[in-house]
Order: sequence, then structure tokens, then C-alpha cells
Amino acid sequence: MILTVTLNASIDKRYVLEEFKVGEVNRLKHCQYTPGGKGLNVSRVIRIAGGETTATGFVGGHAGKYIEEALGDFGVTCAFCHVDEESRSCVNIWDGKNCIQTELLEPGLTVGEADFERFIEEYRELAVRADVVAVSGSVPRGLDGTAYQRLVAIAKEAGRKVILDTSGALLKQGIEAGPALIKPNIDEIRMLTGKDCGRMDDIIEAARAIHEAGVENVAVSLGADGSLVVCGEGIYRAVVPKLDTVNTVGCGDSMIAGFALGLEEGCGMEETLRKASAISAAAALQEETGIFDVEDMERIYDKVEIQRL
Repeated sequence: MILTVTLNASIDKRYVLEEFKVGEVNRLKHCQYTPGGKGLNVSRVIRIAGGETTATGFVGGHAGKYIEEALGDFGVTCAFCHVDEESRSCVNIWDGKNCIQTELLEPGLTVGEADFERFIEEYRELAVRADVVAVSGSVPRGLDGTAYQRLVAIAKEAGRKVILDTSGALLKQGIEAGPALIKPNIDEIRMLTGKDCGRMDDIIEAARAIHEAGVENVAVSLGADGSLVVCGEGIYRAVVPKLDTVNTVGCGDSMIAGFALGLEEGCGMEETLRKASAISAAAALQEETGIFDVEDMERIYDKVEIQRL
């Protein structure tokens, strides 16, 4: 079982318009509501891929009930910590004419220390039952940069592989606990190492420095140029085929799901990276965030080029 942690869960609303006009009334062509937050995207993708997953974090109010019900429809087991405050909503606006996405993200819940300690006790028990733990996204107001550091350390103490997918202080402090895998982009690699990372060699050296400091697998997102992994097995680069993408929101979460499945199954990094890249690429072909078509993934899988550097 793969445990996903989404401390700042949301209802994600995707609004599709012919053209988004600032300061005017905008009528939608259609809209979609899904349970959101990076870890919940990971859980949905794992279920579509045939894996078992439990989702935890904080939810509250009517929005929190919707999040749990919608996840249940996907076959995701819910083990959330409940609070009185209402869970947030996040809006993604797609301007079809200009092919531009605009995101509006509510700040979400405020979590006090007592609530977090209550969550920690539940999380300890869940981590013991998991094979892999994926900790993703932002944290609610009231928690600081040490929150994920604590969660990574607890899962490691239970002997579990931990994936950490976040940014800023949460990432910088979280990697001090030595997660099994992180997936920073170029800006985050710069933040962690202070290196310019203007060339591929610089990116590799920066990722290697993080790996040698205690992160088992450092997967660097290169955007349209694929991804790069520095790990104990060596250095790998994945190049994905050119596709007519529809929605790239959540593709990074789909990649995390692929990595989690590979770690759970004990695959080598070459196979894991190919799986993660194919799932992420397939997810970009769907309008709805956090889903993919298995047939698309299987078609793309053999076209993903894995280079050993």
C-alpha cells in the first residue's frame, strides 16, 4: 500500500472558457470538480494504475466531506484527520483562445499544534502499514518548515521509503531527514545548492551533491525536456515523445505516483523512470487533473527514451 499525505487538501475546480476577459462577465464552456492537493492526485493515479493507496491529511466542513466521497469513488481509502474549519478550493482557469492557464489558490485551513500532534499519532500507525509514503504539496497555515521533516523522519523510523514533493523551506528542511526521493525543478535545485544550473553538467553536479548529502534518488524535472535522475544506480535521463497535451496541471503528481509504484514494486531506476515518465505524459492528454488512460500510458511507455549518462 502507498500512503499519500496531503495536509492542505482542496476541491480543485477547472473552468474552461473560450477566452478569459479580465473585468468582464465570463461564461464557462464547462467546469470540473475533483478532490485536489498534490497527494490526492498521486492517490488517484495510483488507483488507475492498479495500485492500493490510502490518503491522509486534514479535511474539514462540507468541502472535506466532498473530498472524501469523491476519493471513495476512485477506490482510494481515506484516513483523514478532521478539523472544524472548511477545506479550501483551488480554481484553474483555461483560456482556450490564448492557451493560457490562470490559477487561484485559497490559503486553506489553519492547523494548530494540538491538531498536528493528533495527526502525527494517526500518521505513525498509517506509516507502519504502508510500503511507500508520498508527502506532497504545501502545508496549512499554522505549520512551519519542520512539518515535513518530522513526517519523513517518522516514516523512515518505520523502515518505509519516503518521497518528498514540495518546495521552499519545506523542501530545504525536509531533505535533512533523508527522504528516498525528491523531484525538484531547476529553480528548486538552485535554491537547494546555490548553483546556477545553466548547463546540463551543472544540473547533474547539483543533483549529485544532494544525493551525496543523503537523498537516495534525486529526480530533476526538466519540463518539456523530460527529467533527470541521480541515484546509487547511476545517472539517467528520460526523454518523452512530443505530444499534443491538453492539461499539464498535475503531471508532476502523476510522475510521483509512477515513482511510488516503482519503489513499491522494487523496480530498478531505469524501469521506474520509464513508468513514471509514461504515466506523466499520459496524464497530460486528459482535461481532468490527476487521471490518465492506461492505453495512452502503454502506448507511450515504449517510446520513452532512457539515456544512461
